Amino acid sequence: MSLAVVYSRAQSGMDAPLVSVEAHLSNGLPGLSIVGLPETAVRESKDRVRGALLNSNFEFPARRITINLAPADLPKEGGRFDLPIALGILAASRQIPGDELARYEFAGELALSGELRPVQGILPMSLQACRERRMLVIPAANTGEATLVREARVLAGTHLLEITAHLSRTRPLAFVPAMAPTAAEPATADLAEVRGQHHARRALEIAAAGGHSLLLLGPPGTGKSLLAARLPGILPALSEAEALETAAIRSVSAQPVDSRRWRQRPFRAPHHTASAVALVGGGSNPRPGEISLAHNGVLFLDELPEFDRRVLEVLREPLESGRIMISRAARQAQYPAGFQLIAAMNPCPCGWLGDPGGRCHCTCEQVQRYRNRISGPLLDRIDMHVEVPRLSFEEMEGPKGEDSAAVRARVTRTRGLQAQRSNTLNSRLTHQQIDAVCALKKTDRRLLQQAMDKLQLSARAYHRILKLARTIADMEAAEAIATRHLTEAIHYRKLDRPL
Repeated sequence: MSLAVVYSRAQSGMDAPLVSVEAHLSNGLPGLSIVGLPETAVRESKDRVRGALLNSNFEFPARRITINLAPADLPKEGGRFDLPIALGILAASRQIPGDELARYEFAGELALSGELRPVQGILPMSLQACRERRMLVIPAANTGEATLVREARVLAGTHLLEITAHLSRTRPLAFVPAMAPTAAEPATADLAEVRGQHHARRALEIAAAGGHSLLLLGPPGTGKSLLAARLPGILPALSEAEALETAAIRSVSAQPVDSRRWRQRPFRAPHHTASAVALVGGGSNPRPGEISLAHNGVLFLDELPEFDRRVLEVLREPLESGRIMISRAARQAQYPAGFQLIAAMNPCPCGWLGDPGGRCHCTCEQVQRYRNRISGPLLDRIDMHVEVPRLSFEEMEGPKGEDSAAVRARVTRTRGLQAQRSNTLNSRLTHQQIDAVCALKKTDRRLLQQAMDKLQLSARAYHRILKLARTIADMEAAEAIATRHLTEAIHYRKLDRPL
């Protein structure tokens, strides 16, 4: 009897749990069986592996072959196990040496010719292999993603024969050099392109400085989408840890990771016909949705009332917690969802409420019915409600405003103050931290009390106003929240006011 063990990794949410591929050859009727909870693509690997071995001039053992993928209770899917299964069979049949297999982890799909095809979810594998101090052997097409982990030791090949030659020490593979650290490329959309709208630009900068959610309210064509698209350009560049986490989400969702732009903050803008599963993720094997793909970046929901109300309600929990747990009958997966929500909507069904030309003929009941498409609990979780009025001809022809670079410098400085003080953004302050850093004077407390009584604000809105006022104070490098900071924060609760 012959036995060989080859290491690989499965995919479970954002994790890449270790899988031991055990190949056992014994006497009996020739055949190949795979056990260990394999899904369809894994069960079909027996035919791909057989064809690849024969076409690479190896002997396919005419014995009873059992492949065990341990642990047995972890579902295995995809073609990533083709390469480790083939190497396990070759090592168990003594066609390649197996004494150093424990130093490596393998992943790759095999063509019938023996060529290696790329697989998804390589970045989490690279992270885990690096932590376990093992070398990772993968298809050459996956190296751009794997080498984002600078400490990883990555070997790559285009054919099964290259991998076996390396293990046989006849033609050793060279380590793929780690990707050189690169600065984030600036966003192509610049804030200087937005004419006028000084109030909305100010609100956008405050939202960027504190990580606050923002709802833009105004008639069609006033620049709401234009402003939202420029938010990533005024946010600080991702740190390497944040960029790796964001890239890992794209990796497990089978989306390409651009090694030149991986330090840019994501900007996701799903259409209003998107389903709840598309937004939060799901499937029999839960995959990340738009809110996870927007992690560490911006999620923009245009025409907010046009989204299905049940779809919008799924945003309530991740807006608070910064993560999403997707549960299915047999599987569970947790994904990060630390996105910054930017939404846009018209003020009424026709879109022209408040227009000086008097084009709006909507009644108060129609306007209220339109706004009620967005639930109170969701509106309560949006920090800022900002009007974006129609521009005059003089404003559209006026000079350009500040560019994104100048605003980004101020945002970066403000976020640096928050990191030194609380090690988190103001929008994510806990109740204990709010008590410590958002203290008000007695007169300001009375002002906030009057606002709460008049606007009937909730306790959540109370805390969000305090956090917003703290951000406005930080933008001025003020040690304490002043009356002007608090009044501006209250002013941004536009939709808490009656029509």
